[in-house]
Amino acid sequence: MKGNFPVEKFQDIRTPFYYYDTELLRTTLRTINEEAGRHENFVVHYAVKANANPTLLRIIREAGLGVDCVSGGEIEAAMKAGFNPSGIVYAGVGKSDWEINLGLDNNIFCFNVESLAELEVINELAAAKGKKANVAFRINPNVGAHTHANITTGLAENKFGIAMRDMVPVIRKAEEMANVEFVGLHFHIGSQILDMGDFIALCNRINDLQEELEREHIKVENINVGGGLGIDYEHPNRVPVPDFKALFDTYGRHLRLRPGQKLHFELGRSVVGQCGSLITRTLYIKQGEVKKFAIVDAGMTDLIRPALYQAYHKIENISSDEAPETYDVVGPICESSDVFAKQIELNKTRRGDLIAMRSAGAYGEIMASQYNCRQLPKGYTDEEL
Repeated sequence: MKGNFPVEKFQDIRTPFYYYDTELLRTTLRTINEEAGRHENFVVHYAVKANANPTLLRIIREAGLGVDCVSGGEIEAAMKAGFNPSGIVYAGVGKSDWEINLGLDNNIFCFNVESLAELEVINELAAAKGKKANVAFRINPNVGAHTHANITTGLAENKFGIAMRDMVPVIRKAEEMANVEFVGLHFHIGSQILDMGDFIALCNRINDLQEELEREHIKVENINVGGGLGIDYEHPNRVPVPDFKALFDTYGRHLRLRPGQKLHFELGRSVVGQCGSLITRTLYIKQGEVKKFAIVDAGMTDLIRPALYQAYHKIENISSDEAPETYDVVGPICESSDVFAKQIELNKTRRGDLIAMRSAGAYGEIMASQYNCRQLPKGYTDEEL
């Protein structure tokens, strides 16, 4: 079954472009709020790095989510979309001075700190402003995730976070500083996780770390477990909304929160992934010696995930109902890696046919580049067409 697209409205729009189903986004957000609301003190932030389209940010803000930012630019985008700075958490292994100052000037909720060196800089910059910055320490839990190596973040070999052995010393260091306030711990083990066992392993590690901190008489107000919940790339029509119930119930059952502790989530892909599709137009059908190519006007500059991660996206010819044929779907970029899929079945495709690359709402438009001096793809919602 193909997706339901307003193909007639696409005809006069310059391709490639991103199309967003806001009804599905709102359904997803309602599900998040309903399932998180079944648990006491669960707080959900949207990870802006997944998609910073202004219209989507507005809808997410209207649903009451906070935001997780990983750059000064994302903080600016969030505030422009109307998010309250008191709901902004700011993570990232390499925060520059201007970005830290931006967070301080706007009194964001928390900096997720990834090193002692960063802590010292935040303390220094806060002192210069006569302010006190809330900080949570991102701890590297050395917990693996069943996902692509490039999006695993919780192993000791990764660049992210503070080693578990340094957790207590760095908290003690913060307690000695006049311009930072320790308010919590932050974790994130990776992305596109579908095995709840990975999250259970993180819960078990956090439970052990909490016991260690209690032996040191250290109180933790906030636990932040990041994001990571995956989506179903193979069946976007059958499973349009990820299994948020399983995610929140897993943490509810396995993480031993202390009285009054808040549990924060930073969901990105699972919020916006399924509501977006990249719409591209077929330029040529090329018969090679051993295979047939559908050459489209979108390239790795518009959707880099297949080239970068060998990621799968369901591809549909939304202009044709003819019998399927087998194609390699490729783009126009002067790189051999500019391939979206090999040997897939599409309804018989001709020049001018519109092709939809599904489940592209996360890490699609936001990762686009201007390599080959190409224009960035525009994003449109169903409400704007």
